[in-house]
Amino acid sequence: MPYPNPYQFMVSPNSPATPEGSASGAPKSINDVVVRLAGNSQDGIQTIGGFLARLAGRSAQEVMTYMTIPSTISGGPSIFQVRMGTGDILSSGDEADFLVAFYDHSYKNHIDHLRKGGILIYDTDHVEPELSPDYLAVGVPFTSATIEAVGGSAKEKGKNIFVLGLLCRLFDLDVAKLTGLIRERFAKFGEDVVRNTMLAFDAGYAWPAQNIREIYHKLATNDNDSGHPQITTDGNTAMTLGLITAGVRYGAGYPITPWSTIMETLRTELQKYGGLFVQAEDELGAIAYALGFAYAGHLSITGSSGPGLSLKMEALGWATMAELPLIIINVQRGGPSTGLPTNVEQSDLMQAIYGSHGDSPRVVLAPQNVEDCFYIALEAGRIAGEYSTPVIILTDQALSSRIEAFDEPDVDALMVTPDIDLTAKGADFKPYPIDALTRHAPPGTKIEGAPYPTVTGLEHDEHGHPSGNPAQHQKMTAKRRNKIKQLGKSLPRPEIHGDQDGDVLLVGWGSTFGPLREAVNRARKDGQKVGHIHLRHLNPLPPELERIFSRFRQVFVVEMNDQGLYGYGQLATLLRARYANPAIRSITKTDGLAFKVREILNGVAELSGSRYASVSGYPDV
Repeated sequence: MPYPNPYQFMVSPNSPATPEGSASGAPKSINDVVVRLAGNSQDGIQTIGGFLARLAGRSAQEVMTYMTIPSTISGGPSIFQVRMGTGDILSSGDEADFLVAFYDHSYKNHIDHLRKGGILIYDTDHVEPELSPDYLAVGVPFTSATIEAVGGSAKEKGKNIFVLGLLCRLFDLDVAKLTGLIRERFAKFGEDVVRNTMLAFDAGYAWPAQNIREIYHKLATNDNDSGHPQITTDGNTAMTLGLITAGVRYGAGYPITPWSTIMETLRTELQKYGGLFVQAEDELGAIAYALGFAYAGHLSITGSSGPGLSLKMEALGWATMAELPLIIINVQRGGPSTGLPTNVEQSDLMQAIYGSHGDSPRVVLAPQNVEDCFYIALEAGRIAGEYSTPVIILTDQALSSRIEAFDEPDVDALMVTPDIDLTAKGADFKPYPIDALTRHAPPGTKIEGAPYPTVTGLEHDEHGHPSGNPAQHQKMTAKRRNKIKQLGKSLPRPEIHGDQDGDVLLVGWGSTFGPLREAVNRARKDGQKVGHIHLRHLNPLPPELERIFSRFRQVFVVEMNDQGLYGYGQLATLLRARYANPAIRSITKTDGLAFKVREILNGVAELSGSRYASVSGYPDV
């Protein structure tokens, strides 16, 4: 039933209307809050979430976001979830403390994600919520109040900024910083747009909300500020900045969700460094252009999502045979085919490692969070250059759009200045020596007394000249394999988080990092002996995994892909094949959504049996 007016609200009998500390009118600080904004993609809820996340980052707070967007051009239902706080924010939160519902479908589809005792804020112009003792419901006329404040032909277009102003008031956020962010965002559209935007913000900020402020209090600032300046950004932006820092100046690509923002940023930014990024006519052309840049002596980049990587595979086999330094980014999404283009999955691992025809070894890496998107790009550049090999980075849709705050990297110290080595080569020069790493001579290099080298997809001798000799092919196949094995021996041993031995070891890769850490922390508080390792290097695998596995009674690999015909996810299948350890089992899912902490804990309970029965009903956050 609808509420009689926007001021009427209902308090859960489990939550006092005036909590301790609020009677004086001074808001009591909270350390962690999860806000879920639910509406349509056309409403600009991603803009609100982005502002809140960036404000948290500029206020020395931890922040993590999660979003879903429709895959259709016409738009549709969408959410943006923000978790802000002063503790160690590892996931975007299992449940929301606040649900902001723009429409009736937003309310109906997401009310189950609001924790018991949480707060529903809804648009009285579009939503008629049901009465419930499980949450406090507050109606605010987002649409009509925005029209009244802004007027003109814009009508309700600023209601997202109205809601932003309302949230700013509720959490006693830094108005000066937030309005500064708003002006930065909209200044390019002209002063009239900025003025109307601020009218909507001020109307939301001025809306009577003391009833909610008495229930919920301001978000605490971080007293443990490290003193380092922070960056607040998404994974695709962090990856792009990492590529530039790694010395990438040339590349090519073709647009596909959710890779496209990396491509668009490289198109504008590489020019500033004297480089070039080409938008090709298709995926085949994109990797061909990138290989041309690599042949010319540059560390180059191409990328796509799963369907595009499939199209690149033949040329990627050529890159393996020619041993060229190339970075390939796959921002994974749900598959196969077009699949779930705006949802997350980790189902391209086998494709990345084994996708090409023939024996085609290549390096596969995966970042664990937004900050690591920057550093994994540096690692990919280092490996591609040092080992003269293609390197695939498996990021995913969740990391691509997630916003996190982290310490600003020392870019001046990390920046790699690319340099083409045109030093003259002597009579003993061989670009493909059997007993050493490949070292190419870029076109234009002077060769004195040695056969001029060639670069080809045919099997070849040590000078690169085509050869069909059976013994030569066997030696070159071993050469390409052994340099990847050599890399594996040099990798750092994974660190164990939590218990160093015990009942359960959780193993993950990619964007499952945060939920896994949080799951381990919660399980250990409950008295369980649980550890966690996260793999950034997936091919080759890092050393000492077998020794680590032997310390735990059970090893559960948590990943967002299907359990397959034999009951194991893709990484679990690789680990069982490599180590022949029957203790390795899988916790998987393919719903297109990131793992919740409780899903991991319940998976552990299910696989562990009665010993972990108490975890199966683990309370939600």
